[in-house]
Amino acid sequence: MSMIVYPALDLRGGKVVRLRQGDPNQQTIYGDDPLAVAQRWIESGAAWLHVVNLDGALSEANDNEAILEALALADVQVQFGGGLRTLEDVQRAIDKGAARVVLGTLAVEHPQHVAAMIARWGAEAIAVALDARDGQVVTHGWQRATGVSAVEMGKLLAAEGVRHALYTDVSRDGELIGVNIEATAQLARETGLQVIASGGVTALGEIVALRDDGAVAGVILGTALYEGLIDLAEAIRLAETED
Repeated sequence: MSMIVYPALDLRGGKVVRLRQGDPNQQTIYGDDPLAVAQRWIESGAAWLHVVNLDGALSEANDNEAILEALALADVQVQFGGGLRTLEDVQRAIDKGAARVVLGTLAVEHPQHVAAMIARWGAEAIAVALDARDGQVVTHGWQRATGVSAVEMGKLLAAEGVRHALYTDVSRDGELIGVNIEATAQLARETGLQVIASGGVTALGEIVALRDDGAVAGVILGTALYEGLIDLAEAIRLAETED
């Protein structure tokens, strides 16, 4: 099965950054012009961008919706998350041009709200973020453990009509120690969700392994892309090659 590659643009203070394990105090800045960075990825063949409003997630004032609006005018589809806590937040993001929104804490704590959003905008427009530490889903910026496994939560959300999910093993995020292929594929197989792998991808071989597993629908590239460890055009070529 071919996969979609999503280059990540994490926005904070108008800049493109990466946080180590989601820690706002461990930040690396990779660009001060998000539109220029996005254009680089589009020219490398990206059909989607995964855009995270870190300011929104951290409840900091920001103008990232204006950046979303500008990105949506480019030749790319935008998957947008971070700080989407209400129906109104989701409506605004979609109005600004997001092709798909990503819901984290809201989805885990109020699955019925997600069902209402899917009824309103369709399952293609809504994704849920299943972030896990030691197999347990964590919420509130990865600070609060729920005691529920990612597979359990995935099944519950699938029953509410969810089709797309991101899976992040948060202990690996930004660490360049490899994505958790086994847990990602298991989540996809046991829930039937279209699962997008996130967190820790460090080499092209992992993209091939995810693709060859056959259960994973996509992969988000962050730190490895910005550190020059992975060439985006080659990653896309490998992800789309069906052996």
